[in-house]
Amino acid sequence: MSRTPFAPLFDRLVDDAAVFPPGLAPLDVAVRQHLERRTGPYAAQLGPLLVPATAAAELAALAAKDDRAVAEPLEVGLVARPGAPLEPLFDAVELLRDDPRVVVAGAELGWSDGDSGWRRALELEVPVVVEVGLGSDQESGLDDVADAVDHEHDVTAKFRTGATPAWPWPDETSLAGFLDAVVLRGLSFKLTGGLHHAVRGDHDGEPMHGLLNVLLATHEALDGAETRELAAELGRRDTEVLVTAVSGLHDDDVRRLRRSFTAYGCCGVLDPLTELEALGLVPSKETHA
Repeated sequence: MSRTPFAPLFDRLVDDAAVFPPGLAPLDVAVRQHLERRTGPYAAQLGPLLVPATAAAELAALAAKDDRAVAEPLEVGLVARPGAPLEPLFDAVELLRDDPRVVVAGAELGWSDGDSGWRRALELEVPVVVEVGLGSDQESGLDDVADAVDHEHDVTAKFRTGATPAWPWPDETSLAGFLDAVVLRGLSFKLTGGLHHAVRGDHDGEPMHGLLNVLLATHEALDGAETRELAAELGRRDTEVLVTAVSGLHDDDVRRLRRSFTAYGCCGVLDPLTELEALGLVPSKETHA
C-alpha cells in the first residue's frame, strides 16, 4: 500500500467559520474571501462556509450579486448555536433550498432532549450535525445521535475543542473521552473552535489542541486505543514525531480516519493550512503555481 502524505488526509477538512467568534468577519467579507479561497492554493482543503441560520436572507442577497456564486453555487453550512431557537434554521433551509446560487451542505445545532429538541431537524432532509456537551449530556446526546444513524438518518456528532465564555477549554482527557465515545458508537464527528495549530501547545498563554494530534488520536481510537492512551497522544508536543506518524498513514488508514473525523470549523480558516504547508503536509503555493 502506498503512503499518503498529502491531500487525501486534509481534503475538505477545514470548514470556513470566519463569521463566528473570535474572528467575527462581516458576512459580506466572509463570502467574498471564501469565494476567493475556492480558487486559491488551499481550495482542496476547504469545506463549506459556515453561516448563522439567522443570516440566510443576507447570504442569498450576497450570493446573487457575485458572478462566482452564479457560476458555481456557494456551499454553506447553516448553524444554530446550542440553546438557540430552531425556527430560524428551518426558515433558512426553506429559503435557500431552491436557490441555484447556494447549496445547503448541512444544518448544525446543539443537542437537546425531548420531542421539541434537535430531532426536529431531521425533517429538513439535509445532513444534520449535532453538538454535544460533557458528562451525562454527552452520553445521552451521542446515544441519541447513534439511534438516529441506526434509522438511516445522515447525522454527525460535533464537539467544541476551544474555550468560550460559557464553555471551558476541554483538556486532553475530555477530548479523548469524546473520541473514544464516538468511535465506540461508530459515529462520524466534526470539531469546532480552537484548532488553529498543527501541534498541541500553548499559544498566547492559552492551551490549544493540535490538528495532527487529533488526527493521530482518531486513528488510534479506530485501532482500539482507549481514553488514557488517546489523551497521551493529544498531549504530545514533538512536531517531528507527529509529522512522521501522519506521513506514514496508508491509504486505507486515511479513508477510515476521514470517514470518522469529517471536518472542523475554524474562524482563522487558513491558520492550520499554512502551518501544514510549512511542515510539508499539504502542497506548497509553488506547487499550485
